[in-house]
Amino acid sequence: MSQSKTPVLSVRDLVVEFATENGPVRAVNGVSFDVYGGDTVGLVGESGCGKTVTSLALLGLVPSPPGRIVAGEIRLGGVDIVGLSDRQMRQIRGRDIAMIFQEPMTALNPVFSVGNQMIEVLRRHRGLTRRQARLDAIELLATVGIAAPAQRIDEYPHELSGGMRQRVMIAMALSCSPKILIADEPTTALDVTTQAQVLEQIVALQSQFDMAVVLITHDLGVVAETCRRVLIMYCGEVIEEAPVEALFANPRHPYTRGLLSSIPRVRRQRLARLPTIRGRVPDLLELPDGCLFASRCDFTAERCEQQRPALSPDAGDGRRVACFYPVS
Repeated sequence: MSQSKTPVLSVRDLVVEFATENGPVRAVNGVSFDVYGGDTVGLVGESGCGKTVTSLALLGLVPSPPGRIVAGEIRLGGVDIVGLSDRQMRQIRGRDIAMIFQEPMTALNPVFSVGNQMIEVLRRHRGLTRRQARLDAIELLATVGIAAPAQRIDEYPHELSGGMRQRVMIAMALSCSPKILIADEPTTALDVTTQAQVLEQIVALQSQFDMAVVLITHDLGVVAETCRRVLIMYCGEVIEEAPVEALFANPRHPYTRGLLSSIPRVRRQRLARLPTIRGRVPDLLELPDGCLFASRCDFTAERCEQQRPALSPDAGDGRRVACFYPVS
């Protein structure tokens, strides 16, 4: 799979805040990254680290109020889409950038058949007649591996299994051949066998449709199998970025090392005891002045508690880390 030299998506210093009774909460703070054509980028971190909010910002779907983008740029094909009107964003969603949501039952409308929902997308973005849109929808359902698509197209979401619903979401996302596909925990609600099938489908379709994929997950196993580059998020910030092989071979941030250490491993026919990361994630309303991970880190020094480390520049190896004393 080829990778272009110009990013199809470029995010710079993105800041997203949510208004609360106790003051503004910065859910995403200064996030920057690029996505190239044919690339597969993983956004990884614990629940609440800002992964999903970042993805919603990319599609202009941050709920407002209470949320809003307060700073930064999101350049899609060289055009900054921050601040575009709802009407302008509706033209971009689906056509240039599309999303597979975590739970298809909440993303699909339960009162409309699968066909009606797919046909609406195809007619809006591609100007097809209803008959042609229906034929294309059936073909898309077949492409994502749904058996008897001509029958399934007239069924409602509740009549389909979880795996089928997720495949419908993939078909809808691909219906207009977007440049970028964002997959937000696409396999969370599925059994292990179906998870593997859905991931294989996304990888195969990525090559077929020549698109970039941003995969949002907390599952490092999924990252290892599907991603080319990985961004580790913590408390709304990117704290490490690396090619997937380099990250798994030599994680440089103590938090990343802790995440990788927590992957279950079988040793001598027994499941080894899992290491844990001590402490708790800081409250976003009361973030420390220094490193966000300092209170949980085994390598903390005085400087870590007083200053916030910035993400280091890429030294040519595709690696960046926000740590004063990265693990070598």
